[in-house]
Amino acid sequence: MAGDTRIAEPRAVRRGTVSELRLLNGFEVRRDGRAVALPGSAERVVAYLAVHDGPVRRAQVASALWLDSTEEHAAASLRSALWRLRQAAGSLVTTTVSDVALGPDVAVDLASSTRLANAIVGGRALGDLGVASPVAALDEELLPGWYDDDWVVFRRERWRQLRLHALEALAALLASEGRFGEAVDAAFAAVRVEPLRESAHRALIGVHLAEGNRSEALREYAAFARMLRDELDVEPSPRLTALVEPLTSG
Repeated sequence: MAGDTRIAEPRAVRRGTVSELRLLNGFEVRRDGRAVALPGSAERVVAYLAVHDGPVRRAQVASALWLDSTEEHAAASLRSALWRLRQAAGSLVTTTVSDVALGPDVAVDLASSTRLANAIVGGRALGDLGVASPVAALDEELLPGWYDDDWVVFRRERWRQLRLHALEALAALLASEGRFGEAVDAAFAAVRVEPLRESAHRALIGVHLAEGNRSEALREYAAFARMLRDELDVEPSPRLTALVEPLTSG
């Protein structure tokens, strides 16, 4: 439709998609609606490809996933993992002599949620997001309890930072439209991700103030101030304190 500014519909719900890859809140592959079990080495290959955009050089995949192996042994391990992957999941991954990539019909939840988060941080209006429950889409961790390889840790932290900014922006956006219950949920989700993050608490206090709940705002400020003193021996910033000062001044 001309003039339609909504973000693209997540590939996971498009008609014709036959494979879904879930990395948020755990690893799962589904094909035609059914879960597909993969060997551990194949899971790692799929996850590595999913957090990179487009094809990845075979040598890069092998060296990242088999760090302690020689180049020759790592390449052989990758070939073995790809063979096992083809046996279990068909065209989930495509290969060339030099590159490896996810198949073009694979819908990745991380990709959809990343597009959503970027749209929110970029200031898109709620009506343009095209997602019924944006808070739920952002309130998920990347591969929790999974391997602690450097590439996993880096991508997990990158997603954590993006979702924090998105949840804080979403709280303000929802509050501006009078959707205070959802706004509180978004702010609380950010606080759960990082309890000592001042901007998350500032977002929550801002929602309480927007709704006219001054006592809730003061209670949240006092609780956060105590936590900062207990954990870090510091005080809230002047910016945060300025939010509640009008409520306490005579």
